[in-house]
Amino acid sequence: MRSIIRILGAAKELWPYYGAIVAASLAVAATGLLTPFIIKAATDYVVAAHQGRPSGISTVIWFAAALLAADLANTVLGNIGGYLGDTMAAKLRAALSGQYYAKLLSLPQRYFDDELTGTVINRLSRSITETTSFLNMFANNFFPMVLTVVAVLAITASYSWPLALLLAVIYPVFTWLTTITSATWQVLEAEKNAVFDEAGGRFAEVIGQVRVVKSFVQERRELATFTDRYDRTVHTTGKQSRYWHAMDATRRSALNVIFFGVFAIIFAQTVRGVFTIGVMVLLIQLVNMARVPVFSMSFLVDSSQRAIAGSRDYFTVMDEPSESDALPTVTTRPPRGARGSAGIEFDAVSFGYPGGDDVLREVSFSIRAGERVAFVGESGGGKTTLVSLLLRLYTPAAGQIRIAGTDISTLALEDLRTRIGVVFQEPALFSGTIRENIAYATPNASTDEVIAAARSANAHDFISAFTGRYEAQIGERGLKLSGGQKQRIAVARAVLKDAPILILDEATSSLDSKSERLVQEGLDRLMSERTTLIIAHRLSTIASVDRIITLKDGRIDEIGTPEQLATTDGIYAELLALQASSTKNARRRLQQLDIRP
Repeated sequence: MRSIIRILGAAKELWPYYGAIVAASLAVAATGLLTPFIIKAATDYVVAAHQGRPSGISTVIWFAAALLAADLANTVLGNIGGYLGDTMAAKLRAALSGQYYAKLLSLPQRYFDDELTGTVINRLSRSITETTSFLNMFANNFFPMVLTVVAVLAITASYSWPLALLLAVIYPVFTWLTTITSATWQVLEAEKNAVFDEAGGRFAEVIGQVRVVKSFVQERRELATFTDRYDRTVHTTGKQSRYWHAMDATRRSALNVIFFGVFAIIFAQTVRGVFTIGVMVLLIQLVNMARVPVFSMSFLVDSSQRAIAGSRDYFTVMDEPSESDALPTVTTRPPRGARGSAGIEFDAVSFGYPGGDDVLREVSFSIRAGERVAFVGESGGGKTTLVSLLLRLYTPAAGQIRIAGTDISTLALEDLRTRIGVVFQEPALFSGTIRENIAYATPNASTDEVIAAARSANAHDFISAFTGRYEAQIGERGLKLSGGQKQRIAVARAVLKDAPILILDEATSSLDSKSERLVQEGLDRLMSERTTLIIAHRLSTIASVDRIITLKDGRIDEIGTPEQLATTDGIYAELLALQASSTKNARRRLQQLDIRP
């Protein structure tokens, strides 16, 4: 229950709503308690009339009017509480979803390396839906239930303390049996949720790459895997449900025995003349009022268990350490850095991914401001890891990385990342318009600035051919664009960001000759006067840089200009020799070195 309390604490601004819902629900319970007394009075009056005592029709009409007034008040107050509950639940869902999303955006890259996207999304939907539904139901049902029980016990005790004592026994018995049930139920619920999240994660992954699934004719296998996971949840649910309902039958049977004693006492006392007919009717209604919340407590407990399980999953994510104390707040163009002060140094940097050996070992080098440097090495040799460390997507295990002489670990992530522009090998575009994607890092950029960036990236001409031009929708991940078009949008995005440091994960490696030429022209303009780190995949790119840094077994092998390294026995010299060869072994070695001729 502690996690539920944490949920309420995380949304303190909704406490007035919660208080109003509780007040409305208590008023509903109070108006409901009026009904038995009105019926008691009416019953005694009618019985007296049948026994020959003076009576009038107007009196019973007033009793009926009183019942109507109580029912109307109950209806109005119930709907007010329902409206407040729905509004509170929506606001709570929005608040929790926003906090969850903010937390995800603040988590380090390693968290996402270990999680499927669909699993993260499924966990959000399930956890928050179950938690908000329970809190809404709890506010509308628990407190009226408590008020009803207390009132029923007090009123019943005024007529017969043995009856009140029997009714009071119900609650500890029910609570004890429920506590026994809860522990096992929670374990099974956690197992089921894990499988649901796993199935949801794979579902999102398959839908996101459905072209691959169809191309390799794997629809049946993916469907079978998905169905198998849900079959496992059916099995777990069956086991869970059998256990729950067996215990529920035990609880209800115990209550039925107690209620038998209660009704037996009421009927016997009425026959003996201790209770009038009206009092008997009153007590029967009160007992039934106490009986309904007790039996409905099973549903309340069931919902609470789901909410507790869901809220634990929610806080498992919320308790993950963030990569920074707060989310970046930049919504406008980041300030231009002084390009003369954008030198980069790696000083004895080592790093390894969790569960694996070090990818980088005591790597040291420096890049002068405005210099273009290419990184060359075997596939998986740590080239991409270097730039990931520079962006602080990961933290080095040892050593320092400095920009303009400042250790980047002392910089706010916002300040660091606004200084760096990135063009990935796979362009990462979002659904929306072309303009929104170009201005992704600078959403307040003017139309003229967006167009200028597109021109610089050789993208303006093809954009102008679209209906809607810069407002044209490009679809999820830019599926309505060709590979070359997507890359030019990505280059335009980096141009508009105008950061002093540029990282290029060779953006032309998978393009046709014409697209490569157009993208490369845009990249050449983008690299002008910027400190540029290039993860090289083409020999043509390597040959045009100022210096080359080669990596071998996670260490620096050589550093020098293309001309210098061409005369050594290192990786770059090997590349030049392999380019001149057309043998299968040469092509295989080029693939190992992650290079395309």
